[in-house]
Amino acid sequence: MIWKIIYKPNFSFLEKEVSSSTNQTQMAKHNQIGKAGEQLATELLIKKGYTIREINWRSGKYELDIVAQNHSCLIVAEVKTRSSDRFELPEEAITPTKIRKIVYATEAYIRQYDIRTDIQFDIITLIGNEQTGYRIEHIEDAFYAPL
Repeated sequence: MIWKIIYKPNFSFLEKEVSSSTNQTQMAKHNQIGKAGEQLATELLIKKGYTIREINWRSGKYELDIVAQNHSCLIVAEVKTRSSDRFELPEEAITPTKIRKIVYATEAYIRQYDIRTDIQFDIITLIGNEQTGYRIEHIEDAFYAPL
């Protein structure tokens, strides 16, 4: 099931000073866009009745964007935020390599917390900006762990 929602949030909590260096400014903007996307994705899951377990959970070099619980299922959501879909759709950035990294991180997470339940991998995409709002798509059960 794909959910499409338009949000126009207030992101004043994300404002911060950035260096005059172009690379640092671009990276800071990129990080702000990503943080905004994760915040909105988290709010969407909460509105849908999910319980948020973790945001930006890390294990070594691996990271899970959002880990949530929905009934008896553990949800691992990868969040992709873009200012536009001019070059590619956000979900197209979820490559087989990225999927393997998400699965490795999920394995570490379930070992650490001794989780014994079904796992579902979702993708949440956001396109837009804080002025115009974001189009959010929640793609449930978007991919399976490779065998």
